[in-house]
Amino acid sequence: MIHKHLIIRAEVKNPITETEVAAEWLQRVVKAIDMKITEHGGPYVDYVNKPNNCGIAGIVMIETSHCSLHIWDKIEPPFVQFDIYSCAEFDEKQVLKLLDEMNPTKIDHICLDRKNSLKEIK
Repeated sequence: MIHKHLIIRAEVKNPITETEVAAEWLQRVVKAIDMKITEHGGPYVDYVNKPNNCGIAGIVMIETSHCSLHIWDKIEPPFVQFDIYSCAEFDEKQVLKLLDEMNPTKIDHICLDRKNSLKEIK
């Protein structure tokens, strides 16, 4: 069994700024990776309006763990931090494809197997 953790940092041109849109995006990610949201697993999304830290914060609990989303939209360049942790296999390319909606100019990502250590999956 794998314990897969995809971690993404992306600079984007069109960050999501509305909580409803972010919640819908999280639901589409879960569907794209063929996972299921737990009965009371959200998504839970809010807009944080704190100086130097404005943007979306969201999480959705899936049957095999979680997805979390953070978007800083009031800085230049706007950027996204997103991760999925799951003890089931999923296709990270499907997540990167959905990230295209925010028009990324730079994407860094890493995929780890966290079962026994922090082993990078290539």
